Amino acid sequence: MPSGIRLIIYLFFCTALTGCAANDLMVKRQSESEAKIEHLIQTGSKTEQRLNELALQQQSLDEQTKGMAQQLKQYQETIRELRTSQDEIKARLTLMAQQAATPRIEVVNPDAAPKTGRDAGPPPDYVKAFGLYSANNFAAAIESFEAFLKLNPQSDYAANALYWIGECHYTLSDLPKARDAFLKVAGNHPNSPKAPDSLLKLGYTLTAMKEKEKALAIYDRLIKSYPSSPAAIKARERMSAN
Repeated sequence: MPSGIRLIIYLFFCTALTGCAANDLMVKRQSESEAKIEHLIQTGSKTEQRLNELALQQQSLDEQTKGMAQQLKQYQETIRELRTSQDEIKARLTLMAQQAATPRIEVVNPDAAPKTGRDAGPPPDYVKAFGLYSANNFAAAIESFEAFLKLNPQSDYAANALYWIGECHYTLSDLPKARDAFLKVAGNHPNSPKAPDSLLKLGYTLTAMKEKEKALAIYDRLIKSYPSSPAAIKARERMSAN
């Protein structure tokens, strides 16, 4: 065979072998790529599954936290209810004691320090006015509470007296005067236990006066200022209903 032909055949086989080797390399790399892709798919699936499990756990924790927050809120509301009714309970007890016919013996201790403020209980003038309110004698109760405020403008019971004046006017359907009284409680005594109730009744009063937008604004103010109060719960209910 001529040497030229042999060279051509040799080159042909070399080229063929090189092509096969290149093809094998491509197939190998493709297989590796497919294996990596499959691994990534499996890893992604496991990651997604884990994320779903974590999401469920987080949802469970959120529900537990929400439940605990609701319980705490209820406890706070109960405490505030007890505090806000404390003055009225004292007034009723004092009134009942004054109306009781059973004589009593008072032991005087000259060494004991006299009680002042709320520790001393409601003043007699306040108790008298509250007694008139309890007897549904609203006009006389208003006069009595106003007389108490005139003589005791800085009393610890001033906010309560204003609140009951507003309640009397509201019951008598004198809405403008009820509005003014409730406004004074919320404006002049924001730290009083009666402040949240005053804002709530102010909202009721404005609603009765057909001032719906102003009433909603008052409810919103109440919720933001006293979020844990029982009055705020009622305000939310009113806002939801509108």
